[in-house]
Amino acid sequence: MTLYPDPAAANLNEGFVVAITIVAKEGEADAVADILERLIAPTMAEEGVKFFMPYRSPNDPNAFFVYELYKDAAGWDAHNESEHFRSAVEELLPKVEVRERVPFVPYVE
Repeated sequence: MTLYPDPAAANLNEGFVVAITIVAKEGEADAVADILERLIAPTMAEEGVKFFMPYRSPNDPNAFFVYELYKDAAGWDAHNESEHFRSAVEELLPKVEVRERVPFVPYVE
């Protein structure tokens, strides 16, 4: 028996997840938000991507969380090699204090 009987939930539980925490430098939060927003459309258009969603903390406007769901690890690898990702990271890194990327895989069905 699956713990996720809803097909949409089951789909979100299949794949390769990357959780990203970003903390913008003081005065750079809006620029970081813009960079992340511009990544949505080209990232969602990638073949190996199932979902890409940036979030911003309502308590700390400098804090961001990005949820990325790929079909598999190869999808994440392809994303890391994409021109739009490389360009965004080049623009992003000077504007952030913290950028932590942690991959996860599901362990329950």
